[in-house]
Amino acid sequence: MTRSWTPGTADAALSAIAATPRLVVALDFDGTASPFVTDPMSARALPEVVVQVERLTALPDTVVAYVSGRSMDDLRVITEHTDDSPIVLAGSHGAQYWYPGSGDADARGEAAEDAEREALWVAARPIIDRYEGVELEQKTFGMGVHTRAASPEIEEQVFAAIDALVAEQLPHWRRRAGNRVLEFSSRAEGKDAAMQALRERFDATGILFAGDDVTDEDAMRVLSDGDLGVRVGPGETAATLRVDSPQQIAALLEQLADERAARRE
Repeated sequence: MTRSWTPGTADAALSAIAATPRLVVALDFDGTASPFVTDPMSARALPEVVVQVERLTALPDTVVAYVSGRSMDDLRVITEHTDDSPIVLAGSHGAQYWYPGSGDADARGEAAEDAEREALWVAARPIIDRYEGVELEQKTFGMGVHTRAASPEIEEQVFAAIDALVAEQLPHWRRRAGNRVLEFSSRAEGKDAAMQALRERFDATGILFAGDDVTDEDAMRVLSDGDLGVRVGPGETAATLRVDSPQQIAALLEQLADERAARRE
């Protein structure tokens, strides 16, 4: 049963994850660490989120990761990520990784054949260009169609046209529908794979995962009893807690950092 969390209030599940010996804090980016913005590449984490992420990464046995559907190159841009960053990145829904101290470490498997992927981009471009407020995102393993600046009517039309195109050209690719985005990938990994990879990499005894979209539920559903899922905003969810906004995510991370730091004094 999902319950709403009010900033400043105690919660047993939050206190339990704060006490876990080896913690991974995994955050979706768009709509979770960052407000939802019209231009996908202008997304940036809220300053108050950045502050709490820095506090958490400075604590012993505590790892922070951004887990996103964005390709790694774009994810590094929007997270303002540097080569000396202590923050882990999981891009392309868990098909790409960047780890502090070692850098890029892509998951097993090969990228889509360049010719196949680029042929899809070429075929999709005339469809995208017919609709106002629609953008094509070229991804390492496929593509995303963003409708953040489009009307619902246009979104329905362009998604139908792109669905038909991919069904004809690449019916075996994985389809994901999210908040104002439709994605196709040659890779099958979802954010559930990212949870497994992070747990194994850091020998985590607990994972706090926060996300706001349908694709984040892949991760929510594989969390165990020692973990904590946090849903941002409305929608069906397997998360334990729900908050209203990225601003409340910042408040939740602050309480997590406060409690975890206090236990280590």
